[in-house]
Amino acid sequence: MSEDQMKQIIDELKVAYWMEMETVMNYLSNSINLDGVRAEEIKKSLDADIQEELTHAQTLAQRIKTLSGIVPGSKEFKATQESLQPPAKLTDVVSVIKGVIDAENGAISQYNKLIQLCDGVDYVTQDLCIQALGDEEQHRREFQGYLAEYEG
Repeated sequence: MSEDQMKQIIDELKVAYWMEMETVMNYLSNSINLDGVRAEEIKKSLDADIQEELTHAQTLAQRIKTLSGIVPGSKEFKATQESLQPPAKLTDVVSVIKGVIDAENGAISQYNKLIQLCDGVDYVTQDLCIQALGDEEQHRREFQGYLAEYEG
């Protein structure tokens, strides 16, 4: 792999890393902030997903380091998940579900980008992104089911 290809892969790994870290923060806040009987299942699901998203971030960070990159610190963080912010009305479960779906769509898009970028160049990174992609698709499907139930 060329130096330019490695730099591009590291840069995109950092994007994915920050997406996972922001998801952890927002899942944590929403898993605690939501109120109401209807929110309990969503809170439990978000709480369970926090560790998986954190594991993704840890795996990405380790790969960045392995590729001779530097895992960024908090000063480089820029929040982007507008739709996953805690709702003003803490019983607004549907907005949180939609925010989760948006976040999962973003992660799926980023992992697909990395998979294409790594094709034929970096099979190890490609493989870890394929694994994470499967997890994100499963999370999205779970929350699409919740959305259908809440809106149906």
